[in-house]
Amino acid sequence: MFQLGKTIVSEDIIEKDFVCNLSACKGACCVNGDAGAPLEKEETTILEEIYPKIKPFLRKKSIEVIENVGTWVTGKDGELETPLIDGADCAYVIFDKNKTALCAIEEAYNQGEIGWKKPVSCHLYPVRVKDYSEFSAVNYDKWDICDDACTLGKELQVPVYKFVKQALVRKFGQNWYDELEKVAEKHVK
Repeated sequence: MFQLGKTIVSEDIIEKDFVCNLSACKGACCVNGDAGAPLEKEETTILEEIYPKIKPFLRKKSIEVIENVGTWVTGKDGELETPLIDGADCAYVIFDKNKTALCAIEEAYNQGEIGWKKPVSCHLYPVRVKDYSEFSAVNYDKWDICDDACTLGKELQVPVYKFVKQALVRKFGQNWYDELEKVAEKHVK
């Protein structure tokens, strides 16, 4: 672990390799698990505001769940998160013709309907950030459903921090990321 500003960062994000391999996993991270995607407080307001523009992209079951429980929920642990369909799929999941899970929010973004890509926790994955009162912990979340992503990352020699560069800059800023790169360069030597 090392400190960057008000963050404590796991060396795994420098040492481990990762590149999503959707053709292998079919987007399993969006349909497996026992909780929705973590949300920041301001993201709950964004979801409420953009829901009408996302709705045309959603499945019927997704619309039913969201209109019943809301665009976001408070999870069992008290954290804010996306709602789930039958305790599995994120309510914002859609599927392409190959049955690969995709994000309806990101699809609306890609088609120019909204200006927000998706929750930052989804954008950052496999990096997870846990905020504490004095600092944020930045960790690599190793999940066996992502083994193919680890294999592809190793083949392509792409460390986790480079794979999620855009999301890390979005979360912590360019200066923070530049410092991370300096630490990574020293660490590799």
